Amino acid sequence: MEYSTDKTNEKENENGLRYDIESLYAFFQRVFDARSRRGVRYSLATLLVIIYLAKLSGEDRPTGIADWGKARSEEIVKGLHLSYQRMPHANTIRWVLREVIDPLQFQQLSNAYLQLHSQAETEQIALDGKTMRGTIPYGETRGEHLISGYSIEAGTVLTQVAVDCKENEIVEAPVALAEVNLREIVVSGDAMQTQRGLSQQIIGAGGDYLFPVKDNQPNMRQAIEQLFAPEKPKPGFGKIQNDFVTDRTVNIGHGRIEVRTLTASSMLNDYLNWPGLAQVYRLERKVKTLRAGQVVHQSCEVEYGISSLTHQVASPARLLRLRRNHWGVESGLHYRRDVTLHEDATRITDNHAAHNLAIINNLIVSIASLAGYGNLARARRFWAADLTSTLSLLVSAPANFPPPRG
Repeated sequence: MEYSTDKTNEKENENGLRYDIESLYAFFQRVFDARSRRGVRYSLATLLVIIYLAKLSGEDRPTGIADWGKARSEEIVKGLHLSYQRMPHANTIRWVLREVIDPLQFQQLSNAYLQLHSQAETEQIALDGKTMRGTIPYGETRGEHLISGYSIEAGTVLTQVAVDCKENEIVEAPVALAEVNLREIVVSGDAMQTQRGLSQQIIGAGGDYLFPVKDNQPNMRQAIEQLFAPEKPKPGFGKIQNDFVTDRTVNIGHGRIEVRTLTASSMLNDYLNWPGLAQVYRLERKVKTLRAGQVVHQSCEVEYGISSLTHQVASPARLLRLRRNHWGVESGLHYRRDVTLHEDATRITDNHAAHNLAIINNLIVSIASLAGYGNLARARRFWAADLTSTLSLLVSAPANFPPPRG
């Protein structure tokens, strides 16, 4: 099988399998193997390839991965140039995820691979946390919680770290961003990330931030709210001068009319004394739900926020786009992990195993984006039908991925 057109970037493993030095398989070979050498039939890199081939082909649970490997053993042995026919058991897969792979090192290698191949495309990184529900013990409310930095443009996870609980995102968000080159990148988040230290870190690294302001920063929220409050001029006084600039978008579809209006100002930059502050904004979202042409429900929400982007480089239209794009982390990452990859339904309760599973799922989502697929479920159906093309996703650099089908 030929997986790369540039032979100067290729290497060959002990079984004669050729792979690109910038491929995911090359990074697999750097994952530390905690097993003793006695009784080892497959290298850890080979086990990871089998797990990923099954995941790419639509299997999400250890039993499904093991059954898939057994059913496709002849193709796998031929494709990977293996001498041993028997595929790993489901218990072996669970043990590898739980005991063999160090999630911290595996995460670092995953981050390095995805940053290598998608950093150049990235304009915006969305920070957001997710609890793996399968790890929550019965009768309790806390499980393995991870905070991710998701590239909106590339559709890949550039960084991820585990946190003790959701509240500790404040502590771990700076750790996650420290692993990424933030120069000329906009970091967005929810109100929990609206912290002075994190803002300073982003500015110091050459990036910019866009954060909402809620009750965790009450004084700043009050100042912004008062700035944009409707003007009530006093008799004998003229209109108060301001620098407000506004943009609006209207979206109509699926029985909904959504109007978003963002107004930005630089008038509080000195008053708020926040690191790198260049603009504050007021974002109003009005939604009407229609049925048979009649309004059956309507709502209005107002959000206040801050940004280090100056009005010269970020008009209200750009701020509006960036703020809306932030929620791409929900549809582009969390939804796919939960619904398409059945992450929460996969009952792996050990935190190490769950963290490793999350890393694997992040890479599946990211590989689909790097391969040019917008629909992950559809991509998995194509990959399940063509093992040769699926294997090429693991042993080739993304620049040499086969073109998307369909």
